[in-house]
Amino acid sequence: MRALVQRVSTASVTVDDQTIGEIGPGLLILVCAMHDDSDDAARKLATKIPKLRIFRDDAGTMNQSLLDTGGAALVVSQFTLAADTSRGNRPGFSAAAPPDEGKRLYELFAAELATQGITVETGEFGADMAVALVNDGPVTIWMES
Repeated sequence: MRALVQRVSTASVTVDDQTIGEIGPGLLILVCAMHDDSDDAARKLATKIPKLRIFRDDAGTMNQSLLDTGGAALVVSQFTLAADTSRGNRPGFSAAAPPDEGKRLYELFAAELATQGITVETGEFGADMAVALVNDGPVTIWMES
């Protein structure tokens, strides 16, 4: 499973001109299930991300986690994180999980975050979404499990 994690001041996702998910300070997490991912991969990533010490403490050092700050998470599916750009100019996406499995693992990931006491908002799997964010820092981290 792949994730692009961004520390944000605010973030939202809109589908058909309707905001379906919105958070204040926290993390925007773009997630892609890969072809050979398991439930364990989704759970492992969902357990690790809230513990990342990427939020500032009182001294201004990145030393606090999402759990420490009480921030929220906006989880958005993004199969393009599976892009293979090694040949030619058109990315290939065959490494992404099939849609049904990708949706299941995406929903499992979001549910696992919520079990840790994180307020979780989501996008809509497979929809044409507009994502807006204010990247705080900026802090952007690439993760795989």
